Amino acid sequence: MYIIVGLGNPKKEYENTRHNIGFDVIDQLAEQENIAVLEKKHKALIGKGYVAGLKCILAKPQTFMNLSGESVRELIDYYKADERTELIVISDDISLEVAQLRVRKKGSAGGHNGLKNIISHLGHDSFMRIKMGVGEKPKGYDLADYVLGHFSKDERVRMDEAVSRATDAIRMILTEGPDAAMNTYNRKA
Repeated sequence: MYIIVGLGNPKKEYENTRHNIGFDVIDQLAEQENIAVLEKKHKALIGKGYVAGLKCILAKPQTFMNLSGESVRELIDYYKADERTELIVISDDISLEVAQLRVRKKGSAGGHNGLKNIISHLGHDSFMRIKMGVGEKPKGYDLADYVLGHFSKDERVRMDEAVSRATDAIRMILTEGPDAAMNTYNRKA
């Protein structure tokens, strides 16, 4: 069973912010696959269903970004999933251009506190992830203000396309493996 986790912050005020792009991917995937992500369990909103014919749990941690690992650890333990091969985490990334995707099988947190907390709770960094480019923080901006800010209209259009590509990348990871998804999606938008 795969556990697909989109990172973000709960509460209406964070909807459609750069930091919540992981939630956006889960929402679109859930809509496409007719999975209701409404059950409150494991410090997350979860939904159970099938993606590309494979049983999956879709999850949106409700711990706030910096404690995402608490929810991921509970999900892995409860469903007895192998986090190295059955966990996919979707997060924002300020080091990538707006709408650029990067599929990885492992790696550092790259300064992302949500990923850092997941790595801390798992005890390693060997899990699949899809990084969603939200653009570099402009000079003089506070990082928190930037990632908790909203996209411009043009950026939102490009990010909506990136969210669709990310759902396709997830299906490819499930059916063809992460290497195929990396070869297909790790290029500029």
